[in-house]
Amino acid sequence: MIILVVKPSYKINDKSAHTVKKLSLELGGNAPFIVFDDADIDLAVEGALLAKYRNTGQTCVCANRFFVQEGIYDQFVKQFSQAVENLIVGNGLEATTVIGPLINRKAVEDVNSLVEDAVKNGASIALGGSLDHSNLYRPTVLANVTSKMKIHSEEIFGPVAPIFKFKTEEDVVALANDTSYGLASCFYGKGYAKLWRVAEALEFGMVGINTAAISTTVAPFGEIKESSFGREGSKYGMDDFMEIKYMCWGNI
Repeated sequence: MIILVVKPSYKINDKSAHTVKKLSLELGGNAPFIVFDDADIDLAVEGALLAKYRNTGQTCVCANRFFVQEGIYDQFVKQFSQAVENLIVGNGLEATTVIGPLINRKAVEDVNSLVEDAVKNGASIALGGSLDHSNLYRPTVLANVTSKMKIHSEEIFGPVAPIFKFKTEEDVVALANDTSYGLASCFYGKGYAKLWRVAEALEFGMVGINTAAISTTVAPFGEIKESSFGREGSKYGMDDFMEIKYMCWGNI
């Protein structure tokens, strides 16, 4: 068994196929974070901060696209932006810092190019969006984002939260699933029938329902679609390292 954490590279899969090596690949994500009209907004904002800004947005399970239902859209953008504004930006070695630098200058430029493309195509900056000469990028919130912008389909890997508006449950499920990735997802709302319905409809290997803290050693961590395959954690993670052997005994 080989476990690799890499950006999409089919060469690894191709080379292992010649000797039928078993792979567990984790290639990235484009996680949706959905907030329905009936959600507890305070709880959703708290979860959104965790889902987006952990490790300055540089994890594969970080929320990449925020979908907020139109009835609470303005309220969520305002409340979320206020919470993000309170995040302390600075030296990652200091205990009070929440938002540290990105891994290198190219990462900063890549994140900024997605923001610039979104603004060019009609998005508005609710907070942040500044670029300086360091590897720090200010925590940013974008409003009025649409699926026609690059930020809808590309993994951000930085402290930028693009917020899309949606009308119906069917609309947001289609928007959330409109990606070649299928690693993590989160959504907030009420009503067990709807919660079950949406959780089953989302095409992601992991779904957080009214929580963004989805990773734990006792649950399987893994993905579907082009986020690749395999599981880590729990008994299912052990199963990925095992081969089934069948022995048929007769006439003994």
